[in-house]
Amino acid sequence: MNFIMTDLISVIIPTYNPNLQRLGQTMEGLKAQTLAYQDWELIIIDNNSSVSFTGKIDLSWQPNSKIVSEPRQGLTYARLKGFEEAKGNVIVMIDDDNIANKDYLEQVKNIFKTNDQLGAMGGKSLPLFESTPPSWIGDFHTNLAVRNLGDDVIIEEWQNKYPEFAPIGAGMAVRKEALHAYINKIKTGKSTITDRQGSNLASGGDNDMVIEILKAGWQTAYYPQLSIRHIIPKERLQPEYLARLMHDTNRSWIQVLESHKINPWTKIPRWTLPLRKLKAWFNYRAWASPQNYIKWQGACGTFEGLADINN
Repeated sequence: MNFIMTDLISVIIPTYNPNLQRLGQTMEGLKAQTLAYQDWELIIIDNNSSVSFTGKIDLSWQPNSKIVSEPRQGLTYARLKGFEEAKGNVIVMIDDDNIANKDYLEQVKNIFKTNDQLGAMGGKSLPLFESTPPSWIGDFHTNLAVRNLGDDVIIEEWQNKYPEFAPIGAGMAVRKEALHAYINKIKTGKSTITDRQGSNLASGGDNDMVIEILKAGWQTAYYPQLSIRHIIPKERLQPEYLARLMHDTNRSWIQVLESHKINPWTKIPRWTLPLRKLKAWFNYRAWASPQNYIKWQGACGTFEGLADINN
């Protein structure tokens, strides 16, 4: 692999009907970056929003900024549009509810310069709750894209399994060159893995992207000095939302693993679903507490994913 000069970083922010207050916080985090504005660009992708927000956010502070439209609904297609528009050799994916530490982009630039085998990296994603969370919310931090893997750098290579410390989509920094296989797969319709679309909370695009980067021979890494705050509104702390999130993400997780032939579980007959779900209802004591119910819904999503194999 050839060394890539990270002379320009492209920050892409996909958004659909954004909450302007949270998006404003995201903008303030970027506005405060220590990396000079001329060393990076900002691309906001309007993913078929039903209400225009173009004139409601101030981008005048960043001369290298623009808003582009992607009519195909879904985070996967919005990110693809951002990749196509990006002029930089490095892409940083920021969600519209993320606040990056002020040295985030500078750290990304410096880290990539020190490791020419590194294809993608991420770091800490710390919660910024808009309301007091329930005491049990820690059980579902992973589902809410919250994580802290400590203060040591962790670098991984492809081992024919999903890496334990893979970067998550929020804040992920990627060499554009390392995205070739993933972009080609999406463009040619060879992947059925798509991220959230409307009310569907399925995910998997981040995981699919990471696997393609690793399989192409690149490394992925966790760098603790990369840190974002993830704004989590009150509605995402509701048991009903978390149950749906667990169900949909677990189901799509099976799809990702199966598509890369690294799924450790076997297909189950569809006719067994009602019985499995009923048994799990009692095993998880789903009636006993919100967290038990959420975990039961996660199990149901896994069952459905296993039943979907080869369908």
